[in-house]
Amino acid sequence: MKIASYNINGIKARLPRLLEWLEETQPDVACLQEIKTQDEGFPAAEFEKIGYGAIWHGQKSFNGVAILARDQVPEEVKRGLDGEPEDEHSRYIEANVSTKDGIKVRVSSIYLPNGNPHPGPKFDFKLRWMKRLRERAAEIWAEEVPAVLAGDYNVIPRDNDVYSVKAMQNDALMQPESREGYRRILNDGWTDALGVTYPAGNIWTYWDYRSGGWQRDQGFRIDHLLLSPLAADSLTSCGVDKEHRGREKASDHTPAWVDLAV
Repeated sequence: MKIASYNINGIKARLPRLLEWLEETQPDVACLQEIKTQDEGFPAAEFEKIGYGAIWHGQKSFNGVAILARDQVPEEVKRGLDGEPEDEHSRYIEANVSTKDGIKVRVSSIYLPNGNPHPGPKFDFKLRWMKRLRERAAEIWAEEVPAVLAGDYNVIPRDNDVYSVKAMQNDALMQPESREGYRRILNDGWTDALGVTYPAGNIWTYWDYRSGGWQRDQGFRIDHLLLSPLAADSLTSCGVDKEHRGREKASDHTPAWVDLAV
């Protein structure tokens, strides 16, 4: 089962590129972030035409998440995270998807807060959100199912996950508190698929539009796929579809994916 994560950065503006990628790479599951549309504006019919069912949790500005699944509609389990009732952001959706053999895999699409400017209320919210994500991850862990926490974590985990530590050292993505929140989830037993497959780093998932980062390959890795033990044991390969970032009207992120033998 191939499971991908893709921050599309506006599903209406990027829909042709998204459909192109789906038809070219045929992931079984695609977790989308930053769809930037309210629920009624989600283009579910376009995905149905190419064989994908969908669930989504929309929001107009800078948020919104979705899960697409080939030849099935994902079975929604949860939307939003508990622990902060006043949080109305659309940043989390979770579902069961079935393999061809009927095995259920739990998949979450995650768009973690950016946290800039740092320090400040947005960074504090980011840290609280990471704590709430860890609590939900522990609940999924207790179910002992193959599970993938896929999404844009807005965390650069290691120094070799960024083109220049110096250039990003004051950004919320690289602060010790952000990294520690991410590390705590890994220490609970989740596996960073790209991190363990590419221990030397230098595999980017994001290049900034404004700085001309793509042209100079000044990128970093903030899109992650974390695997529960049952999923990690079945990992056969993983990577990023870097070439899609270079296409016309592409997202500033590129898809990241894992292939599981389940």
